[in-house]
Amino acid sequence: MSTFGQDEAWPPLEYEERPWHNAQDVYGSRTQKRQTAGPYLAAVPRFISGRAIPLDGELHALTEEAASELARFDAEVGQIPAPFASILLRTESASSSEIENLTSGARQIALAELGGHASRNAQLIVGNVRAMQAAIDLSESIDGHAILEMHRALLERSDPDIVGHWRDQQVWIGGGSIGPHTAQFVPPHHERVTALMDDLVAFANRVDLPVLAQTAITHAQFETIHPFPDGNGRVGRALIQAMLRGGQLTRNVAVPVSAGLLHDTGRYFDALGAYRSGDIAPIVRSIAEASFAAVHNGRVLVEDLETVRLEWRERVKARRDSAAHRLVDVLLRQPVIDSAGAASQLGISAVNAQVAINRLVDADVLIQISAGRRNRIWLAKDVVRVLDEFGARARRRR
Repeated sequence: MSTFGQDEAWPPLEYEERPWHNAQDVYGSRTQKRQTAGPYLAAVPRFISGRAIPLDGELHALTEEAASELARFDAEVGQIPAPFASILLRTESASSSEIENLTSGARQIALAELGGHASRNAQLIVGNVRAMQAAIDLSESIDGHAILEMHRALLERSDPDIVGHWRDQQVWIGGGSIGPHTAQFVPPHHERVTALMDDLVAFANRVDLPVLAQTAITHAQFETIHPFPDGNGRVGRALIQAMLRGGQLTRNVAVPVSAGLLHDTGRYFDALGAYRSGDIAPIVRSIAEASFAAVHNGRVLVEDLETVRLEWRERVKARRDSAAHRLVDVLLRQPVIDSAGAASQLGISAVNAQVAINRLVDADVLIQISAGRRNRIWLAKDVVRVLDEFGARARRRR
């Protein structure tokens, strides 16, 4: 069986009728209740584990070029002696969350990572950082357990009751909360989820397919199955990172593909809809083009942070092996810090950590953002600015 070509069409969704009974305490207008009475139609995705990927020559060439760009960027960043793996992981997580309308500035995200007072959105984005990290850590064995662990890392602190298992209820997208009848899309009934996820895992672990196209289709099939009550989009994009790492397109960093998708989320969602109609080309093209955008934006981010680091080095008047200079690299990945965190990161006493912080305050690297002299918190404003500029570029339509 060929791994790509136009000899075999991709199967569109089928639908099945399922009974529906509104809860006795449901509230809504008579029209709403009438619209959600009686049976509804739920999607029935076809199994894909043994299917070829039908790509025409142009699209296959595009995916191979995008794969090469991802690998090249990953190798470039992997050679830089700075903590760009954690920086890019955070930017990818923030962009993926923003696709779900969970937005927050870099300052709030850093505060949430520190455990300080931060917005709920920032806390949820930090949950997504944990999910992305779990995806990378588990990329050598992408199975049902690994996907459940990504979901657990994402939501165990904010919604622990739904983690650790596939959904046990019908879900739907759009159309109101009373019933699925007027939804934009109704994923498969929960009785089908286990078998569909087993099939998805088998497809994701094949080694005879072009990795980027395989990644795009795995993602689209996952979003179609929608195996969780919440968090499907964020876990599905974490799965992209696991596939890229498992397929060895990336070895060092999480290339911010979600930041590429942010350029045109409408096109991305339309591509997922086209996939469900049997047309895989739009989602494969969407992921490939997002990869090019991610590499471009990622290179600008790396260059900007390298510039910040060099400027700091010039401003900090201390020996290059001093705690103050070592703290500079910590601040690139953790731009909000307190003295206890600095001491822990550097392996020194709290007193010496405070000396290092004071040197960076004198050099205008850090500013205090908390009031008073107890439980003080400092911010590396240059890093926050660069990270927010990255987010702004990701949102900008081409």
